[in-house]
Amino acid sequence: MDPKLVRLPPFILVSTFTLVLLPFLSPPAASQLSSGFYSSSCPDVEVLVKDTVRSAYEIDSTIPAKLLRLLFHDCIVEGCDGSVLVEGNGTERSDPANKSLGGFYVVESAKRLLEFWCPGTVSCADILVLAARDAVELTGGPSVEIPLGRRDGVVSSAASVRPNMVDTTFTVDQLAQRFSSKGLSMDDLVVLSGNPPDRFKQNADGTVVPADASLERNYAMQLARKCPVGASDSVTASNDPVTPSMFDNQYYGNLLAKKGLFQSDSVLTADARTKSKVEALSRSQDAFFASWAKSFVKLSTIGVKTGNEGVIRLFCASATG
Repeated sequence: MDPKLVRLPPFILVSTFTLVLLPFLSPPAASQLSSGFYSSSCPDVEVLVKDTVRSAYEIDSTIPAKLLRLLFHDCIVEGCDGSVLVEGNGTERSDPANKSLGGFYVVESAKRLLEFWCPGTVSCADILVLAARDAVELTGGPSVEIPLGRRDGVVSSAASVRPNMVDTTFTVDQLAQRFSSKGLSMDDLVVLSGNPPDRFKQNADGTVVPADASLERNYAMQLARKCPVGASDSVTASNDPVTPSMFDNQYYGNLLAKKGLFQSDSVLTADARTKSKVEALSRSQDAFFASWAKSFVKLSTIGVKTGNEGVIRLFCASATG
C-alpha cells in the first residue's frame, strides 16, 4: 500500500490504515483465550489501555487509524503476537512495507503503565488488540468484547512481510485467497477491506492524471492534485472523504459512488460476490457494526500464541525482553 494514502473507517487501512501466508488460529490456541483472562491477575487492564488510547487520541486524531492498521500488519504476518512492534535491522518493522506504520508509542505507553500495576502479566500482543478495539469505539464504532490471553512472539523477520502483503492490484479472487489463508471469509474481506498506485499515470510534463475508469473523475483529479509525483510521505488522503474522522459505514456508499481510494477497494463493487455485501452494508450502519464486531474478533485471533508458545515481553520494541 502506498504510504501516502490512508484511511480510518471501516478497515485496516486507515488514515494512516493498510493491508496484507501463515497458519492462522488453531482450535487449541483459540480455546485458551477468554474475555476474563486477566480478571484476577490484572483486573484494570482494559481501563488502563483505553485511557492511554483516549489520551493519545486527544492529542493526535490520526491515532485510531494508525492503531487499527498496526494491528492488521501484526496479525497478517506472524499472527497476532506483537512481532510488528519489535525494532531493529531485519525485523518486520524495518521492512519498507511497514515504513508508514504509526502508533507504536501508544502501545509502549500502555505497556509501561501495565508493568507498573501488573508486572510481567499483560502481553504486548493483547495491548495492541485492545488499543485497536478501543480506537474504533472512540471514533464512533461499536464496542467489541474480545478474548485475551495472547502471548508475545520472539521472532520478527522482515523476510516474512512481503510474501504476505496484499498487493494493490489484486483481483477479488486474489484477495479472497489471501484472506482465506488466514481463516477469513468473503464477508470478512468486504468488512475489513482496503489499497492506489496504478490508478493514476504520469504525463510527459510530469503531471499526474487518472488512469482508472472505475474512479469518479472529479474525485480522481482531487487525489492527483493532493498526491503529486514526488510528494512527501507525510502527505495523506482520507479513504473516506465524507466522514473521515468517524468510524461508520459511509465507506461503502463511497465505493458505490466510485470514490474508493484504493484499487482493491473498487474491485469490491465490480464483482457480484462482494458487491451485494457492499450494498447491504451501505444501507445499514447497524448491520455494518454487527459484521465488524465478528470480523474484528476473527482478525484478532489469527495465529495467536498461548501457553508455552510465546513470552510476556517487558518492552514491546524488544524481542528478547
